[in-house]
Amino acid sequence: MYKITTQEADIVTPFPAGRPDVVGFFDPATHTVTYLVSDPATGAAAIIDPVLDYDPVAVRTSTGSIERVLDAVRTCGLKLERVLETHAHADHLTGADVIRTRTGAPIGIGEKITRVQKTFGDLFEAGDVSAGAVVFDETYADGDTFSLGSIPVEVLHTPGHTPACVSYRIGDAVFVGDTMFMPDYGTARCDFPGGDARTLYRSIQKILALPDATRVFVGHDYLPKDGRSEFRWETSVGEEKANVHLTGRSEDDYVAMREARDATLAPPQLILPALLVNIRAGALPPAEASGKRFLKLPLNAI
Repeated sequence: MYKITTQEADIVTPFPAGRPDVVGFFDPATHTVTYLVSDPATGAAAIIDPVLDYDPVAVRTSTGSIERVLDAVRTCGLKLERVLETHAHADHLTGADVIRTRTGAPIGIGEKITRVQKTFGDLFEAGDVSAGAVVFDETYADGDTFSLGSIPVEVLHTPGHTPACVSYRIGDAVFVGDTMFMPDYGTARCDFPGGDARTLYRSIQKILALPDATRVFVGHDYLPKDGRSEFRWETSVGEEKANVHLTGRSEDDYVAMREARDATLAPPQLILPALLVNIRAGALPPAEASGKRFLKLPLNAI
């Protein structure tokens, strides 16, 4: 069994044949977890929510996080079949386009990405961005299915954090992106354009309707103020039923809590550069006549 040794909180979760092997790569700069998911029977693999490293002070990208995941693909002898995005992230730049360029693996995302592209394409006056999602290779509707080797994959449309959010049910595991976090931390914010707390509550119920033993892999982890000291990103449907934001709350109570909480939150540090790149599936903006590329960010936009 492959084990990555780093100073960060990486884990390898082995499972019997017919169930996916999952490797989580934690990025401490953005608290993002990228997943390498593979079928032990065939070696077919997918990467979920890859990170392109970005230094906002130096305004430079780098590929250290991507290299770690691709090194694992090579070391394990896996065949990378897809790069899967749960949504257009607002807190990190995606590494999807870099991986596609290097490996040829197609990029998949929920079909409602067109709404996000329209909103932020207009904001950035990004004439090269099509609201037809053509920069992505595959777009998925709720209930779409495909296979990862011998393991079935089902796409669940789970909007609320953004209108385009999807979760991927791969065998006995579900990858929920930012829909919900570890049970002791809570659930996603809903104050981005197209977000909605009531919609998120109902999306969460869709996840909680899965069997209790379903393993849940979250897109981020943040340490609670009074609690554990180590980052974690694997839980279960049964454990999520005791999520701190859900326990004892009706739908109306949840909406009131979520909206009040969101009103106190600052925008993510990288929201504008992240979305400028992520609506392009991770490709950088087109070069100017000089050959240089620029991150052109609208003033007073958020």
